[in-house]
Amino acid sequence: MSVFVLDRLKKPLMPCSEKRARLLLRRKRAVVHRLWPFTIRLKDRTHTTSQMQPVALKLDPGSKTTGVALVRVEDTAQGEVHHALHLAELSHRGQQVHQALRQRAGYRRRRRSANLRHRQPRFVHRRRSAGWLHPSLRSRIGNVLSWAIRYQRWAPVTRIEVERVKFDLALMQNPEISGVAYQRGELFGWELRSYLLEKFGRQCSYCGGRETAFELDHVVPKSRGGSDRASNLVLSCHECNAAKGDKTAAEWGYPEVEARAKAPLRDAAAVNAARYALVEALGVQGLPIGTWSGGRTRWNRDRFGIDKTHCHDALCVGDLAGVHLPAMRILLITAQGRGRYQRTNVDGSGFPRGYLSRHKRIRGFSTGDLVRANVPGHLLTAGIHVGRVAVRSSGSFRVGSVDGISAKYCQIVQHRDGYSYALR
Repeated sequence: MSVFVLDRLKKPLMPCSEKRARLLLRRKRAVVHRLWPFTIRLKDRTHTTSQMQPVALKLDPGSKTTGVALVRVEDTAQGEVHHALHLAELSHRGQQVHQALRQRAGYRRRRRSANLRHRQPRFVHRRRSAGWLHPSLRSRIGNVLSWAIRYQRWAPVTRIEVERVKFDLALMQNPEISGVAYQRGELFGWELRSYLLEKFGRQCSYCGGRETAFELDHVVPKSRGGSDRASNLVLSCHECNAAKGDKTAAEWGYPEVEARAKAPLRDAAAVNAARYALVEALGVQGLPIGTWSGGRTRWNRDRFGIDKTHCHDALCVGDLAGVHLPAMRILLITAQGRGRYQRTNVDGSGFPRGYLSRHKRIRGFSTGDLVRANVPGHLLTAGIHVGRVAVRSSGSFRVGSVDGISAKYCQIVQHRDGYSYALR
């Protein structure tokens, strides 16, 4: 993985290799600026005296995980070739936000039903503003926007490439849409296949097989008047497709498959709505933004022979002539949040069992800080422990999985920023 480099004024320079970063640190020409992701700051270099190359930030937003790729752009006669510098996968906490809101609603409902709060529920005068999104979706958009801003601080990003629409709904619903070049271009069929793969979980709709080549099966066969619409297509392995023949799914004994195929496209529409909001938020940064569809991403990944992961999808976003993917580790980023407004701890039934401290910082530490604890040998927790800290007002902290470490033995490695990190 490339190492981010800053000049002595904290302006971003071109990332360097791990070997060069070690040499710069050993020769005292640089200091460690940040541990996750690893960033160094040069003592004898400025932005104006350094040579820059075009760097693009590429994003593949997802409902649970967003792929991130930082690439160096090389112009060739055939088109752009993107060289991977940094790959990351950002895991969102949208489901946790959703559960927290449901829990809060349950507490309020109980207070009203138990006559503990003497006011009527207020619903009539509440209005949602234009462009309102559910907090779980806003959380995901905020995560991606936050990291887009961070990468601009650590690397000389010149443009952003983002997968704005995962599915082309018009092409899926009506393959006969006007515009021959649009419907019969190189990407014809890839939008629909990408949608069906995600809708049916990349498994055969009939037997549930996964390790096979999938075919598109018509719920109502074309010989009996079936169409090519998305609502009439399902994933099927070759054996099930051949055995089904000219029967409908219901006639073959799978009425649930037919019902699932006819389910509306509200999930795809919801994903697309969040992606448009993300592009609008990224547009505020002032960088040129290229937007592409999920079908093109899958097409690029297939023709370049790249395995499917979230970060590899991000690498294949856009109009490319080729990609260069060296062997590198992937940074795994997990959104943790920065705390909560609820200061009362409750048990499984929702009754209070304790209260959080009014002060989030205890003896210079906050829960979530990355610390290094060097505990003397005569204590039960002797040794060197590195991990996230959980603070208590008594000064006895938990570092990683080791509890009962005094604050005086702890040293800050990196302050909490709402995320946890790992490498794969």
